[in-house]
Amino acid sequence: MASESTLIERVRRKFPSARAGLRVGIGDDAAVLRPDGRGDWVITTDQFLENVHFLRRIHPPRVVGYKALARATSDVAAMGAGPSCFFLTLGLPAGSSGKWLDGFLDGMVSAASRFGLTLAGGDTTKYPSVVIGLTVLGETARGRAILRSGARAGDLLCVSGRLGEAELGLRLILKKSRLARRARLLRKHLHPEPRLALGHWLATKRYASSMIDTSDGLSTDLSHICIASGVGVELWAEKLPVVGVPPDLRSVGLDPHKLALHGGEDYELLFTVAKGLAGRLPRRVGGVPITVIGEMTREKRIVLVDANGCKTELKPMGWDPFR
Repeated sequence: MASESTLIERVRRKFPSARAGLRVGIGDDAAVLRPDGRGDWVITTDQFLENVHFLRRIHPPRVVGYKALARATSDVAAMGAGPSCFFLTLGLPAGSSGKWLDGFLDGMVSAASRFGLTLAGGDTTKYPSVVIGLTVLGETARGRAILRSGARAGDLLCVSGRLGEAELGLRLILKKSRLARRARLLRKHLHPEPRLALGHWLATKRYASSMIDTSDGLSTDLSHICIASGVGVELWAEKLPVVGVPPDLRSVGLDPHKLALHGGEDYELLFTVAKGLAGRLPRRVGGVPITVIGEMTREKRIVLVDANGCKTELKPMGWDPFR
């Protein structure tokens, strides 16, 4: 089957995106509308499906509710917008409309309160497995939404937080590896934190020339920026803020650099900054660390540079549901 990117491009060609009020359509983390001339709406949709994105036998319903809204809201953060309201579409099996639904809604209420979102509507139906569809609306000052397409050769590549934490948590859950002793390593997988404050700060200060959230893994999400911007990148392997993997887990193949490069669902912000502004970029914003991990190039490929200066081409090997 064709890759996700190929399918998206086929859809984009079928549907014209030019219309009054629509400033950015298919191709970025979210659409941008300009309804009244005073500001822009940022709108994103997301699905969270049983047996694809979560397992009911493993993930508690409260976690499912929280995470479903958190991952959808991360796309708003990736555009530098502030969250406003959301719509929920929910398909449920007959046996999940009682206690499971209560836990799910409790988790989603917790996330909505934390992110400043109001439920504005939606739809429900019966379905053999749990199907969750979300539409999240955000707001940004006119023309301030940060796109994937603004990176230029010479810009520095930056990332927030640490990479590979969510993938490590998932691997631990699937291995059932001493979970009680490693609760902190599960946090990012179970309760991701969209970087709303950092995204808004970058948009307000006009520091970021392009941005995306690391939902599919660094290698895959970085390729989206490169393709949209028509540039390449040299990625500095030794600068990657990797997750700390306990020694006993490294012995079973959990390599921190591979987790950082290809592991998904971290929901950190990956963004570019012009060299002239990079000196003003703080090391932390709102307690979230920022790390410079590479430089954009004119050569349209992603190159991983190791500590010895050796260069290898990095293929996008993160999450792709159609691979």
